[in-house]
Amino acid sequence: MAKAAKKAAKKPAKKTAKKAAKKAAKKPAKKAAKKAAKKAAPKKAAKKKTARKPNAAFMTPLTLSDSLAKVVGSKPLPRTEIVKKIWVYIKKNGLQDAKNRRMINADAALKPIFGKDQISMFEMAGALNKHVK
Repeated sequence: MAKAAKKAAKKPAKKTAKKAAKKAAKKPAKKAAKKAAKKAAPKKAAKKKTARKPNAAFMTPLTLSDSLAKVVGSKPLPRTEIVKKIWVYIKKNGLQDAKNRRMINADAALKPIFGKDQISMFEMAGALNKHVK
């Protein structure tokens, strides 16, 4: 009886080893078939991008306050152009803080617009908003 028990114990181990070997052999074949199918599949036609249309609200000319007109100019400008011209003025006069480049040091012309000696570049749009209509 001892021999029969040993044979019965060996059979399941052999079967599981064979099953695992079969599965391992099938996996690379499946992966290769998937890769071949992906390569053979026709590519979809790419959508053509249309040019972005600017928002009309950004392009409307705004009237400037007297203090802002001294820096930017007297004629009405869109908000985007006002910010660009302020940055040109800041760069030209070297008003960006040397240590913290996010901060802008106000000179005599910018102090009435900003309302303080130094302002963050992120606060600048809010400060300019008070001087346009």
